[in-house]
This record gives sequence, structure tokens and C-alpha cells, in this order.
Amino acid sequence: MKIALTGATGHFGSIVAEFLLESVPAGDLVVSVRNPEKAASLKARGAQVRHGDFDAPETLDAAFAGVDRLLIVSADGDNETRIRQHTAAVDAAKRAGVGFIAYTSVSNADESGLFLAEVHRITEKAIRESGIPYSFLRNNWYLENETGSIQAALGGAPWVTSAGSGKTGWAVRRDYAQAAAAVLTGEGHENTVYELAGRPKTQEELAAAVADALGREVPVLQVDDETYAGIMSEAGVPEAVLPILLGIQRGIREGAIDIESGDLEKLLNRPATPLAEGIRAIIGQLKA
Repeated sequence: MKIALTGATGHFGSIVAEFLLESVPAGDLVVSVRNPEKAASLKARGAQVRHGDFDAPETLDAAFAGVDRLLIVSADGDNETRIRQHTAAVDAAKRAGVGFIAYTSVSNADESGLFLAEVHRITEKAIRESGIPYSFLRNNWYLENETGSIQAALGGAPWVTSAGSGKTGWAVRRDYAQAAAAVLTGEGHENTVYELAGRPKTQEELAAAVADALGREVPVLQVDDETYAGIMSEAGVPEAVLPILLGIQRGIREGAIDIESGDLEKLLNRPATPLAEGIRAIIGQLKA
């Protein structure tokens, strides 16, 4: 059985590839990447490295040829670009006769008001309409997304947020990746939707966990969106990125990713990694 994944050299895909190499023969793993040279280490371990570029759909037919199961890792970029790229990948998977698609989506994608959800809602629809059996891996939020705030706290700054009392189901990236690998290698996942999340926590609760890891207080500064944008701008965040950060804070504030679910632990077949452990790992990397 050939298992393929896109984005195999990225932060998420590279971890999925590691888990797959632990459970399937290396020759059965196909990695579709924009720059094959960056996947040299995977090729050295026996994986099939193929050129597959979402912006060059003609490359995807060969990249997905002979593949039984495919993980489409959602791309980066603006919504319009991502929708075009994801649609191209789904169309190519159908042409190639792929038998199963797993897709990294976002929490409550079909109903969420989070500005990022549009991409996933449209991609999920395209996959359903393709007729290919699927599993939507609705990842809540990576703890690693908070690295900038943790770094600021490490330097003595307060935890700045405009998310109010909104809750987030943070989990470490490695857990989400292991769950994806479990779906790709397991049985009975056809036409499933998994809401993958840790136990929802507020910004204050996360900041308290960071404070415990640092051994000192981390004050939380709740501000409005305008003030938040100003603080982020002063911290060096590019102007083009500010609307994205504000949209995320607004979405959290409005409950877009406050999801209670046991799906992550179900797929992991173990408890999710404690946030305290994940926070310590991030701090260790920042100090290295």
C-alpha cells in the first residue's frame, strides 16, 4: 500500500513522515514536495521523493500516481491562493485514482466564523464531491503557534492578548502529526471527521502554565484589538500579518476554537501530551 503526503519537508509534514517511517516500509512512503532537494534525508531513508507543486498542477498527476492513501497538508498563503492550490490537489488525486484522502482542516470547519475556516470549508466540500473516501483532521491550534508569546514572557514581557475569555484547545504539533499518521495507516477511517483538540483553556490558564514553567509570574494584559495591533506592530510584526493575528484573536474571543472532543486521544490511543511538557520543550528550544 502506497501512502503519500504533501508538505513533507514542513514543520507538520516532516513529523508525520517520521511517524510513517516507523510503521510502514520506507519504499511504501511517497513524499510530494515542491523542492525535492529539501527531502534528501527522506530519500536517503528509502522514501520515494516526487516533485509535486500545488502551483503547477501538472506535476501532481505524477506525484500521486499509484498512491492508495494521501495526506493533503493544508498550504500556507492567503485564502484565495490556498483554495486554488487545495482544489488542484484534490482534482489531481481524483485523476490519479487515489483511494483515500486525509486532510488537515480546522476546528468546526463547516460552521466556524474563524476567517481561516473558509479555506477548509471549501476544501472539505471539494473532497466530498470528488467521491474519494476521506478523513478530515480538524486540528484545533498548535501550542507551537504561541512560541512568540512564550519568548516574550521569557524576556519578562506580559502575556498580551485581545482574546478575552475565549478558550483554545491547544495541543502540541507532534500529537496532531501522530494522529494523522494513525489515520493513514489504520482501518475504519473512511468518511470520518475528527475534531482534534486538547482540553480548552483560556489565555490566563495558558499564561499560568508558562509562568509555572518559568518559575515566575507572567502577568496577562487583556487589551482591545486596536491596542493589540499596536503592541504587535511595535514588537516587529509586519503590517501585512497584523490582520491575520487580529482575526485569530477575534475568533478565539468569539469561541470559534472552543471545542470539547476526545478524538485526539482516541487516535493517539494515549493521553495527549500535557501542555506543561510542551511548554517546557518550547522554552528549552528558545534557550538553546
